[in-house]
Amino acid sequence: MPLVSRDKPVGTRVVAWGHYQPETVKTNADLVAGGLDSDDDWIRTRTGIVERHLAAEETLVDLAERAARDVLAKSSLEPADIGLVIFATCTARFPIPIGAAEIAARLGIDSPGAFDLNAACAGFVYALNAASNAVLTGQASAVLVVCAEKFSDWVDWTDRSTAILFADGAGAVIVSASDTVGIGPVVWGSDGDNSQVIRIDPETRMITQEGQTVYRWATSQIGPVALRTCAESGVDPSELAVFAPHQANLRIVEALAKKLGADSAIIARDVVTSGNTSAASIPMAMSKLLLEHQVPSGAPMLVLGFGAGLTYAGQVLLSP
Repeated sequence: MPLVSRDKPVGTRVVAWGHYQPETVKTNADLVAGGLDSDDDWIRTRTGIVERHLAAEETLVDLAERAARDVLAKSSLEPADIGLVIFATCTARFPIPIGAAEIAARLGIDSPGAFDLNAACAGFVYALNAASNAVLTGQASAVLVVCAEKFSDWVDWTDRSTAILFADGAGAVIVSASDTVGIGPVVWGSDGDNSQVIRIDPETRMITQEGQTVYRWATSQIGPVALRTCAESGVDPSELAVFAPHQANLRIVEALAKKLGADSAIIARDVVTSGNTSAASIPMAMSKLLLEHQVPSGAPMLVLGFGAGLTYAGQVLLSP
């Protein structure tokens, strides 16, 4: 006998964006004063980063909770409307308990589906796609996606290759059903042959990376992914209102924007004052852009994640 199938919506959309950053700000000069063998000019030239936010007593889940509360406040939904919580992060101190269930409990969301997801810097787009599919298949009418990173737990502050880049922060979105398609098809993939170029050192328990290898990979391989993502959604890059790539460093952001050719789009450059926050970087940057700029409702926006794994993923979505 056939199984019962749930009613399915035509499409999905992101109805709200939110973010949170800890109050403590560390400038490049602060890092140098703390013992880092570098200087402000060297850091700015190679990364474009001027400052970053770092958490003190706040935990990873604290950061996630605050971003989740921000996005709920900006939406018309209540905690009771959320049927699934997805938490994207690569900086959890322990694999269990999972953060998604704790976040849901703190927000008063009663018995939702909940899981954590780790696709590193591509985590937001992977989570966004999972959320969209959950709504499309009738598994939830609204999904909370929270992305948070606390790299200050994993960075050796004397390692110039990582200390200048990584920071703490959180971003969040709510995905719900729509009468029209508001989230396009995902274009994703991975390059496992280079999986060790960004890793946690098994002895020091600190993050390490081969910066030049990552830079060459991102600037040579990710541009075509951006173009293919637009093509899959039927959008020409010239039609994009916003381009929000992972905020790896400003040189990579600028290189990808140039290759995409989205000349009229607003380009996310939050990395300058926020550093690299991995999975949190795209929703955090987008949340700020939508607050600061007049982006017309229904305008196409490209989000593009890439990083450790090596993983990548892109999607075009419409502005709220």
